[in-house]
Amino acid sequence: MRTIQEPARDIPVLMDADIVVVGGGTTGPIAAVAAARRGKKVVLIERFGSLGGNLTLGLNTKPSGALVGGLPLELWTLARSEGAAGDDYFAGTKTGKVKIASPCDPEIMKMLLTRLCVDAGVQILFETVVSRAVLDGKTISGVVIENKAGRSFIGAKVVIDCSADGDIAAGAGAPFVMGTGEEDGGSPKMQPVGMYFTMSDVDVVELARFARKTDDIPAQAIPENDEDLDYGLWLTGFNNTIKAYRTETNIDLPRENITLKTANGLMYVNATRVLNVNVFSPTEFSAAIVECYRQIEEYAIFLIAKVPGFSKAKIAQIAPVLGVRETRHIIGEYTLTESDVRGDKSFPDSIAADVSAFDVHDVKGGDVDFQGLRPYELPYRCMVPLDVEQLLVAGRCISADHAAHGRSRNVPACMATGQAAGIAAAIALEGNTTVREAPIDRIQSALREIGMPLHADELR
Repeated sequence: MRTIQEPARDIPVLMDADIVVVGGGTTGPIAAVAAARRGKKVVLIERFGSLGGNLTLGLNTKPSGALVGGLPLELWTLARSEGAAGDDYFAGTKTGKVKIASPCDPEIMKMLLTRLCVDAGVQILFETVVSRAVLDGKTISGVVIENKAGRSFIGAKVVIDCSADGDIAAGAGAPFVMGTGEEDGGSPKMQPVGMYFTMSDVDVVELARFARKTDDIPAQAIPENDEDLDYGLWLTGFNNTIKAYRTETNIDLPRENITLKTANGLMYVNATRVLNVNVFSPTEFSAAIVECYRQIEEYAIFLIAKVPGFSKAKIAQIAPVLGVRETRHIIGEYTLTESDVRGDKSFPDSIAADVSAFDVHDVKGGDVDFQGLRPYELPYRCMVPLDVEQLLVAGRCISADHAAHGRSRNVPACMATGQAAGIAAAIALEGNTTVREAPIDRIQSALREIGMPLHADELR
């Protein structure tokens, strides 16, 4: 690759903090609030102009599992009190029903996350990108940021990487695996990317009545009362209808099924899929967005033509960000395995019990593997990267293998690891120790004090 020379320059120090949290998506705000509520000076850095990431900007809206305690449950309870979320519901899967927190209103959720951060004393820096970590030997000492003011430095005693892609950890030298890892000398494969969109003017009552009687929607949650359909309707299927439409029109609809869900008067559609995208390639990333736009137009036409309730519907909004399910798995002191997330192991350093669905989108384009499984545990060691000090990772980039990632990437687990990272960072500073050596008993006690279940048997 051709290169140019960038001249050396002095970078001004913008501020110093106890804890810097990188990424204001699903995970980062929870980490920031957890640390700030323990009296620490916390800076939260977010590349967009609002918080929530894939949950809000990405229009994902639903956690794909129950929120069982702590800050995640506090947030959803707050949303429900403002009419921005509904009751939990049970969604059917091939292994039985899984309890899922209802979708939220993504616009209200942006404000609620911001309010929680501001009330806790978190300094938020919006529209700011972290360029790189700064190291003193192997110890992270802060980050270089860029925004409209140019480049500057923020010093930190601890950095929490909630970037989803493990950008800070990887840049600081922590080892990682991409997606599935190497396969027979080829490139690693990752779960496909996609993009949500919403449709308005859907006759939800007509759709629900059709869904109750068809055998083409095997996974569903439908309230008994029509007045509960907003925030309460969730459907995954339409496989036979899609297959017949493909044959009839020869139009490329790449997924075998689609998911529909209701929230704040809109129908949220999860249907697009692009395989084998290297999201670290600007050209591949951009091409994936272009392809998602093509698919969104085709899926909207399909829904209007073939699915009851959609005859008068139209596209209302398209997520302004690409939904990325999988990239780097940072290698930590322990790597979570598929056996672990099936509930086969208990961990003495568990920081949360999780009941997220097992949700794997096949790297080769096969049908989605969505299952409800028994609870499992998330160990603290998965958040402590190898080879870098004073750094924690939280969210979907924690140390987990490709299959385990099918549960640990979901919103409840991301929020849980964010919460634990914020508390652990604060406790390490309180005890004048490293995050690697932070006393797990104190971390667990602090988590229990805010009502977070730690072990799987507490949820059975």
